[in-house]
Amino acid sequence: MARNRKAAHAAGGSDSAGRPKSPRQLRVGEELRHALARLFERGDMRDPELRGASVTVTQVDCSPDLRNAVAYVMPLGGVDRERLLAAMRRAAPYFRSQLARAIELRHAPELQFRIDESFDYAGRINEILHSPDVARDLDTAADDGATADADPKTRR
Repeated sequence: MARNRKAAHAAGGSDSAGRPKSPRQLRVGEELRHALARLFERGDMRDPELRGASVTVTQVDCSPDLRNAVAYVMPLGGVDRERLLAAMRRAAPYFRSQLARAIELRHAPELQFRIDESFDYAGRINEILHSPDVARDLDTAADDGATADADPKTRR
């Protein structure tokens, strides 16, 4: 189940219940992502752990009623992820008030912050694809394919 949610997050296609996201959810999520990115870019936060922190906001998922949002973030520059995430959670009311001013919504959503693990996942996939075992298997498969193409009796 957790793997399916991660795949849905990476694809941006469905909510936690497996339903497809509405165009409004996608649009509001993208507006929230841009507004949060601008807040981090400005860097005028009171919390010393957030001030000057370089953070990428990769995606914001909204609930169907737009009252809750999960922001997936990736701290840059070797910053301790957990400390930065804790600081973001402490500052969530500040972010919510700033988003309320930046985006015209009836209700500013309650924010949750999560580390975007898709970069780590992509790195693991890349390591696997470049491992000697996979390279050997790919070479063997390519050799088998070349042999099959050369033999006219095996072609159909």
